[in-house]
Amino acid sequence: MSAILSDSLSHFYGHGPLRKQILFDIDLDIPEGEIVIVTGPSGSGKTTLLTLIGALRSTQEGDLHVLGKQLKGCSQKVMAELRRNIGFIFQQHNLIAAISSVENVELGLRVTGRYRKKDLRDRAVSILESVGLSERIFHKPEQLSGGQRQRVAIARSLAAEPAMLLADEPTASLDKKSGREVVEHMQRLAREQGTTILLVTHDNRILDVADRIVHLEDGRLMSFTDSVISNNDQMMGLLAGVNEKQNTQTEIDNLSDQEFKSMLQNISEESLRFLEATSLASDHAFQAMLERSLFAFTRKLAQMIRADRASLFLVDNTSESLVLRVTEQLPVHEDIRIPIHSGIAGAVVKTGEPVIIADAYKDDRFNAFVDKKFGYRTKSILAIPIRNRGGAIFAVVQLLNRYDDNSFTQEDLNKVNNVLSELALILESWTGLND
Repeated sequence: MSAILSDSLSHFYGHGPLRKQILFDIDLDIPEGEIVIVTGPSGSGKTTLLTLIGALRSTQEGDLHVLGKQLKGCSQKVMAELRRNIGFIFQQHNLIAAISSVENVELGLRVTGRYRKKDLRDRAVSILESVGLSERIFHKPEQLSGGQRQRVAIARSLAAEPAMLLADEPTASLDKKSGREVVEHMQRLAREQGTTILLVTHDNRILDVADRIVHLEDGRLMSFTDSVISNNDQMMGLLAGVNEKQNTQTEIDNLSDQEFKSMLQNISEESLRFLEATSLASDHAFQAMLERSLFAFTRKLAQMIRADRASLFLVDNTSESLVLRVTEQLPVHEDIRIPIHSGIAGAVVKTGEPVIIADAYKDDRFNAFVDKKFGYRTKSILAIPIRNRGGAIFAVVQLLNRYDDNSFTQEDLNKVNNVLSELALILESWTGLND
């Protein structure tokens, strides 16, 4: 049986010439007990859809059935009755300031009419403990942090074990551990109680709890596959633009540092959306374009601090090695590997700290293997770790030999770090395609 069933659902804001359509012909069928995540950029209509399904606003056009009730043309009384069977978690916690955390949760339980008065306190305390607030149960909202207030609001919604749970960015103000605990509690509700869950999020760390992911953009609902194709098309377009301008390295080299950072920001924003949309299926055309762009971007890092050469090592934990993938004279797709803790790049992976070396051959950590491979003479080195979105080091960029034969400086390190977060997202897209 469908817990949510919509047919050509549309919604508008405003009147007359100011009337604006927000949702366009939404068709959605969610069975009882299913967890569905809705992704999409800000302003795409996700919260509007959630409030319509939650009977918080009236249905204007199209049909919408929720928990067996037709909401198009229904009375306010029917909508109020329906809301008693729905738990809501919104970005604004909406707690009552004058009462404690446990009393806020008790109030949420009381309005359902399903719990005896003597059971309210035990149930409220138990659910607050499950979201990590055992030491805050008697605190009022003003005595709590933003994240703690959000957890009270989440506890209030989960405590009554509703037939349906609607959540709008429930983990936005929570740390990774707390956010994970909350969504896993939701997952148990769905499995054990048959609770239907519709969850709007930008948090890619929790996508795996869903039975299904749908994507809403510009008020139109699309399948997850279609969203992947859409994001891939945008990435391909951006990279095609870069590569068209890149018949030689000159176009990239002639960018100012700020123009280069702006270019990386544009591409990294699309990289993030692409990463959040999928675990990255192999796309050889995308991979080839991104690989050429990464070579140009890495060279630009060298130019920014007047380095002669730049190299990029990827961390391969499976084989416990560092793979040299971007450098001068490297044949396409050739892997040059060194042990994971070998050389300067290995020292950066091990310590997590950048390294500045004035004379490579006087440093015991330096591995001359790559120099011998390419007939190069390394003098000074600036090596910097690159971290993925989870905080783990997955690559190291090395800048070699300043033009003036001086050692690299802290100022050089700061210049590279200024653009490295954008480059990291682009690089993460590329490594995902190579997994």
